[in-house]
Amino acid sequence: MKALWIEARPFSTQIVTAALEAGADAIVTDEPDRVRALGRVATIGPGGDFEWDRDVFAVRIASSEDEDRAVDLARRGTVVVETSDWTVIPLENLIARSDRVFARVTSEDDALLALGALETGVAGIVLATDDPAVVGRVAALVKAGDERVPLVPLTISAIRPIGMGDRVCVDTCTLFGEDEGLLVGNTSSALFLVHAETLENPYVAPRPFRVNAGAVHAYCLLPGGRTAYLADLAAGDAVLGVHARGGTASAAVGRVKVERRPLLLVEAIADDGRRAGIVLQNAETIRLVREGGGAVSVAALKVGDRVLGALLEGGRHFGHAVRETIREH
Repeated sequence: MKALWIEARPFSTQIVTAALEAGADAIVTDEPDRVRALGRVATIGPGGDFEWDRDVFAVRIASSEDEDRAVDLARRGTVVVETSDWTVIPLENLIARSDRVFARVTSEDDALLALGALETGVAGIVLATDDPAVVGRVAALVKAGDERVPLVPLTISAIRPIGMGDRVCVDTCTLFGEDEGLLVGNTSSALFLVHAETLENPYVAPRPFRVNAGAVHAYCLLPGGRTAYLADLAAGDAVLGVHARGGTASAAVGRVKVERRPLLLVEAIADDGRRAGIVLQNAETIRLVREGGGAVSVAALKVGDRVLGALLEGGRHFGHAVRETIREH
C-alpha cells in the first residue's frame, strides 16, 4: 500500500485531527508533542520519530541534476520531491529509478497525477493543505490501493427489455460514494461501471452499501484481476469497488440478494470497436456512470450516451485470466 503523510506546518488541530481520522501514516510537523497529544501516529520533523536530513530528505526538482540527487538520497532514506508545477516526466523518471520517492502535493488533482505516473505511481504522498476536506479526499485516493483499473468510454448502441429474470444485489460492508460502484458485464472482457445506490430518489431510501449489479450470469471484477459470476458471490467474499477515476478498494460482501425482476439488456461499443453488454434490472434506481462522472439511470439512458467501463484482455477459467481464444457475445 502507498503511504500518506499529512503536513501540519504551521500546527493545525483541524488538519492533524483530519489526518488521524483518515488513517494517515505520519504527520510532518515542527511540534511533534502537540501531535502526539491528539493521537498515536508517526511524526516527521525536529524531535519526531523521523528527522529531516537523517531519515527523510526533501528535494525540489528543477533539472535532471536534481533528479540524480533525489535518486542518490533515496539510497539513504525516503525522498520527498516537489516541483513548482507538477508534470508527468520528472515523476516518471524518478519512479523508474527508485521505489522510495514520495511526492509533496497541495491538491487532489496533483495527488492523482502522482499516484498514476508510470502506472505504478510514487511510493507515497505528502499532502500540504489547510482544508480538512481535502485531507479526506486525498486519503481516499491513496488508501484505495495500488490496484487501478483503466476505465474507457462505451457508447450505448441498444437498450431493450428482455422479460423477467433473476438479478443480484451485492450488499457490501462498505459505504460507497459518488461515482463509485462495481464493474459488471455479460462477458469477462468488457465490463460496465454500475453505480452504487447512493443517490436520493422519490421511491426508496439510498442504500450506499448496495450495488444492484445485474443478472445472475454476469461477471463481476474482484481484487487481483479475478472475476466471479454474480450468482456465486457470498458473504465474506471480496469484490473490487471502483471509482470513476479508476481508483479501487476491496469491499467485503455482507449479503447477496437474488430476486426475480424485469430485466433490460444494455449494449455498447468501445472506441476500438469492441462490444460490451450487460443485463440490469429495469428500474429507475439502477444507474451506470457517465463518461466524465455522474450517474445516469437506465430509465433515462439513450442510444449514443457515453458511459464508463473496462476492457480486459484474455478469457477466464474459474475466474482467472487465461491467454486463449474465447469468444463471448
